[in-house]
Amino acid sequence: MEIKDLGHIVLYVRDLDRSVNFYRDVLGFHQIFPTGDSEAERRSPAAAFASASGRTHHELMLIEVGNDAAAQPEGRRIGLYHFGLKIGDSDDDLRSALLLLEAEGITVAGTSDHIVTHSLYVLDPDGNEVELYIDVPGVDWQNDPALVATPIRPLRL
Repeated sequence: MEIKDLGHIVLYVRDLDRSVNFYRDVLGFHQIFPTGDSEAERRSPAAAFASASGRTHHELMLIEVGNDAAAQPEGRRIGLYHFGLKIGDSDDDLRSALLLLEAEGITVAGTSDHIVTHSLYVLDPDGNEVELYIDVPGVDWQNDPALVATPIRPLRL
């Protein structure tokens, strides 16, 4: 077997509209489904599909499980830690994202200089951690793979 691409991420969410607003209106995903009031949408479960790149039918699926769903446990645990979304090619792109996040009232939970990437970390409405990053120009990790394991440094934007 050979993996060709990371295809998509599926997240359980408490409130579909709230999560769609975050991923579509703040992070810029393009909503694929639902698109409006159609018979197929009325028959479908409370779910939404979105794509960031348009390269596939969906890169993100959100499934509503209701407000009484258990929260993610804090601290050390198994399972998803975070997922990363490349948002540009320079620190200017990261600074622009930071301004947008601040304007939307989104708290940045952390920042990191990973040598190969510069990253902002935010939490979605259900507490899923999302890394928003840029690949640092000129870092040749292909010829020096140890760079991806370099200790994290404070990010200076």
